Amino acid sequence: MQERVGVEVPEPRRYHNDVVTQDGSRHFCWGYGDDNPLYCDAHYANDTRWGGLITAPGFTYTMGENDVPPLPPELKQKLKGDPLTGLGAYQAEMTFEWWKPLREGDRCYLRKALVGTRLAEGRMGGKSIHEVRGIFQRNQDGEPVAARRGLFIANERQDKGDKKTEKKKKPMSLPEPYTDEELAEIDACYEAENGIRRGATPRYWEDVSVGDVLPKMVKGPLKLTDLILWHMGWGLQISPPGAFKLTYDVRKKVPGLFPKDHLGVPDTVQRCHWQEDWAQQLGFPGPYDYGGQREVWLTHLLTNWMGDDGWLWKLSVQHRKFNFLGDTSWLHGEVTDKRERDGRFEVHLDVWCLNRADEKSSLGNAVILLPSKESGEVLLPEPPADNLTDLIQVEVEKYNQEHA
Repeated sequence: MQERVGVEVPEPRRYHNDVVTQDGSRHFCWGYGDDNPLYCDAHYANDTRWGGLITAPGFTYTMGENDVPPLPPELKQKLKGDPLTGLGAYQAEMTFEWWKPLREGDRCYLRKALVGTRLAEGRMGGKSIHEVRGIFQRNQDGEPVAARRGLFIANERQDKGDKKTEKKKKPMSLPEPYTDEELAEIDACYEAENGIRRGATPRYWEDVSVGDVLPKMVKGPLKLTDLILWHMGWGLQISPPGAFKLTYDVRKKVPGLFPKDHLGVPDTVQRCHWQEDWAQQLGFPGPYDYGGQREVWLTHLLTNWMGDDGWLWKLSVQHRKFNFLGDTSWLHGEVTDKRERDGRFEVHLDVWCLNRADEKSSLGNAVILLPSKESGEVLLPEPPADNLTDLIQVEVEKYNQEHA
């Protein structure tokens, strides 16, 4: 694994958007329930400090043309296959950083690499492999736009006789039917959302205090319809980007990603998010959401609060519970710190999602830059390097220092 660290790997797949358009931006936002005109209406956005439409932070998920030249044959052979195959790696944390807005007409290019890897003791005994996978993006002018780093953990398979594996987990269950009172509470929160978006009214750094609580928001009950709308804006990400013959073309190359369904027809493994019998075959009580959805939901909470003049700089999210179709997520946030540093006015926040059982299904932290009454508009953050290759090496060095 170590020999793969820092090696830029070509991205073979086509992402959902090649170019930023108002339609693409709007479809993405509507897919998670956001109608912020800054991201959906160019006429409105023209009068903001940005001078035109910009995309919501999570839109970077939908873009990324390959920026890595073909690998030399010897390196390509060396990197062939996945050393973690069969170990069941899962996403433990996703961290985002945004440096520049994406505007109408922008293109986005990416380079991805393994940032770091280490061996650790598994919580249930045995060894686990921790690896951080990075995706780094630039615009057509070569300027770094965003980075996304995922911590994935692969656990060594344990002997069933190992006592550490005998600890029983709380069984997962599907949501119960809703009462009229519960639905009324959810609807009331949606109604209140119309008045909590800060929008064109600046939220100044001087007016924020540690302990301030963000107005809560809600996403749910999660329906199959919501999942369809999410995919319309987000794309499929994992599965083929097209139907029928286009799916066949991919299935020829990677047949293992298309196990047969109840009719004996090969279909994407990704259908665990919408097909009940396949989710149950994988050991889940039913279909469930994507971690990426909750990450984007939390950006919605933050952008509603910060207003048009704020900038979401950093977000880190951990997922602790599955969110099944029918469940409801309540979004919360609280200011934990505020700092003035390098001419930027930072607000640090904790954010989290509560499920219907009042459990934290996801939790994390964020850094927002706000305008200042004394110093004026937000000064955008600077990336630690001015090109993606150097940016990857900075991340590798940072990881090595943190785990020395």
